[in-house]
Amino acid sequence: MPIKFVAIDFETANNRRNSACALGMVIYDNGECIRKSWLIKPEPLEFNPFNIQIHGITPQMVNNAPTFKELWHEVSDILESKIVVAHNASFDMGVLRCSLDQYNLKYPAVDYLCTLKLARKALPELINHKLPTVAHHIGFRFKHHDALEDAQAAAEVLLCLMHERQQDSIVDMARGYGVGLGKIRSE
Repeated sequence: MPIKFVAIDFETANNRRNSACALGMVIYDNGECIRKSWLIKPEPLEFNPFNIQIHGITPQMVNNAPTFKELWHEVSDILESKIVVAHNASFDMGVLRCSLDQYNLKYPAVDYLCTLKLARKALPELINHKLPTVAHHIGFRFKHHDALEDAQAAAEVLLCLMHERQQDSIVDMARGYGVGLGKIRSE
C-alpha cells in the first residue's frame, strides 16, 4: 500500500488560533516528497512580541503575503481527502478550524494523526515528547518553530515509527499504538 499523507505546521501571530502567519506542508506520495511553505497575513495584523520571539516572523514580513482566505484554494486542494499529520495536532487543527471559521470557508474532508500522541505511546522512555526531543531521538535535525521545518520533523517522526513497526499503513500503525485518527468534516 502506498504511503500518502501531508504533514503540516502553523505558526501564529498571537494567542488567537485564527492568527496564522506561516504554514508549512510536506506532501508524501509513495516516496515522492514535495515541500511547500507560505507566509500568511493575519487579519487583523496584530503580532504579540512573544510569538515574534518564538518564530521570528514580523508584521513587516507578512505585509504583502496572502491572507488565509486568499491562500485557502491552493491549500484545500492539497489537504482534501488526505491523512494530515502534525505534532500536537490539536493546536494545528485548531488553527485550521478557526481560520476557516473566520472566513466562513468549508472544512475539507480530512483525517488527522497527532505525532505527539503517537510518540508518547511509541517512545515512553523519552524525558518529554516535544518535537525537538522526539526528532533528536530519531536522529533528525531541524530548526524548531519554522513551519516547514516543523512539518518535515513531524513527517520524519511518523516515517521512523512506521519503519520501526514495519508498517506501510498509517491507520494500522496508529491503531497498533492505540492512537486514533481525528476527523475534520463540513457539516
